[in-house]
Order: sequence, then C-alpha cells, then structure tokens
Amino acid sequence: MHTEGVFAPETAAEASELYATVGPAAQTSVREVAKAMDFDSEEYEDRVTSSVVATAHEAIFASLLEVRVGSDAAFEDWCGDHPDYEREVIGSENVDRVVWHAAPFAETVVAATFQERQDAAVGTLRRQAFGSVYREVVTEV
Repeated sequence: MHTEGVFAPETAAEASELYATVGPAAQTSVREVAKAMDFDSEEYEDRVTSSVVATAHEAIFASLLEVRVGSDAAFEDWCGDHPDYEREVIGSENVDRVVWHAAPFAETVVAATFQERQDAAVGTLRRQAFGSVYREVVTEV
C-alpha cells in the first residue's frame, strides 16, 4: 500500500482553508492557459468566466487530495479500523485493487476499485470525493 497526494483535511475548516490556498493558483493557471491559447482581451473576457476559474479551482484542490492505493484486503482492513465511516465505493467488486480517500470530518471514505489503470482510478476517486464530500463544505459562503 502507498499514499499519493498532499491534502488530508481533518476538519471542515481545514478543508476550507486548503481550498482557499489554491484559489490564486487556479486564477493564474486559467490566465496562463488563455495566454498560451492566444486569446485576445475580448475573447478572454467572453470565455474566461468565473465558472471557468471555479472549475479550475475545484480541479486543482481535488488533484491534491491524499489517497491510499492498495489491495482490496488493505481497504477492508482500513474499514475494519474505522467502522463508523460511511463507505462510498464506485467500480467493480470483482477486482483486486482499491484507491480510497478518507474524510474524517464527514466520517466518510470514498473508494474506487481498479485492476490495472491506477492513474485513472485515482483521478476518478478525487473527482468523486470532491463532489460527494468537499464541494458543499468548501464552497459555502
């Protein structure tokens, strides 16, 4: 088993703080991509909306979430050590490997099963975790 990523917030407040820290990176990334695509100022104003920046913000945050990668048995052991956590598992039950992210403040673990395409499973899991656990917490105003 191994771990990837850097964000493992213990509380909703910590998740919100981490989310806020990547906001400037999202704005800069969108601006630089638009520049690389040779958007003139008019096209930039038309196409680079607050929704585009928000999507980049969410994607950057999600891409930094800490995930564990291991066998189905390792995931079951982890779940056995955390019996109060609600499980959200996507994928097939008939594969040997699992990637998961735990959100202690929500007492939820989100997991995705996979056989061979670990990178795809990690990306899918991070998007799923953001949508099901973090979006409401970090975008509250």
